Amino acid sequence: MRGAESLGGYIALPRQEAFDIEYWRLEEAKLRRMPPEREFERRVVVVIGAGSGIGKATALRMARERSHVVCADLDEAAAIATANELGDLVGHGIGVGGSGVSNCGPAIGFGVDVTDRASVRALFEQVVLAYGGCDAVIVTAGLYVPSDAEGRVSDVDWARTFDVNVRGGYLVAEEAQRIWRAQGTTASLVLTTSVNAVVAKAGSFAYDSSKAAAQHLVRELAVALAPLVRVNALAPATVVDGSSMFSRERVMGSLRRYGLPVEEGDTDAALRQRLAEFYASRTLTKAPITGEQQAEAAYLLVSDRLARTTGQVLTVDGGLTEAFLR
Repeated sequence: MRGAESLGGYIALPRQEAFDIEYWRLEEAKLRRMPPEREFERRVVVVIGAGSGIGKATALRMARERSHVVCADLDEAAAIATANELGDLVGHGIGVGGSGVSNCGPAIGFGVDVTDRASVRALFEQVVLAYGGCDAVIVTAGLYVPSDAEGRVSDVDWARTFDVNVRGGYLVAEEAQRIWRAQGTTASLVLTTSVNAVVAKAGSFAYDSSKAAAQHLVRELAVALAPLVRVNALAPATVVDGSSMFSRERVMGSLRRYGLPVEEGDTDAALRQRLAEFYASRTLTKAPITGEQQAEAAYLLVSDRLARTTGQVLTVDGGLTEAFLR
């Protein structure tokens, strides 16, 4: 300091520069000791159908990868419950309905009707308000209407089935594309179809035909949204456990149709397990299919591990020979 003063005066370093010199090596050491960032950290994933079943399992899977998860479902309360469960898993988060965004944290829940474009658009507007954008969308929402004794459903239920399972996926893709086009970044879309899309059988004409249409919709969207957006399909076999599509009445009806024992005193869990084991017996692996296994496939499809895969169908059915490509 005295030497500097003899040359014309001492001028101290700015406080910030002195701090940077003193502590930067320490900060670098801290950064090097931090665990590497996960692939989905700071990415935003929208899961539609997150209130139950495969959708809920998928939301949980993406949360474990540290992504911000938007849980959406026709049942808004169920979507918010899933979001809060995710918040408890990875940190504090509050699920809020379509009326607004508040303290969104790692997850947030909204109600959405995929057959209503205004509802779908409102969902993505809330996504932008909450997180600023969107990196991936996974649609697991679907509709199965049980047929009558002759294997038929009403004309109204035919229309509803296609409205949810086909048109719903298209509306989601179009509204998500508005965000992706503005972002100019790569993104991924996964639609859930079914092995029923390629297995011809009696008794579920509307559902099976709609899933076949949805499977081709995936290919059409892959062409239309290229090159930035990858579009693929997840085709599960029947997942009984945790699915809102399997009411007690449907499970009992299915068991009777297959000639399996049904007692009124049986618990829901016992009935579901019996049906799941029957479905498993028809596969090569002889094991029931779970929502978590479907979630793992959905995660893989939106991950960078399959960054060059688009327009494809990933089947998770335990080895159902009727669904083999031919």
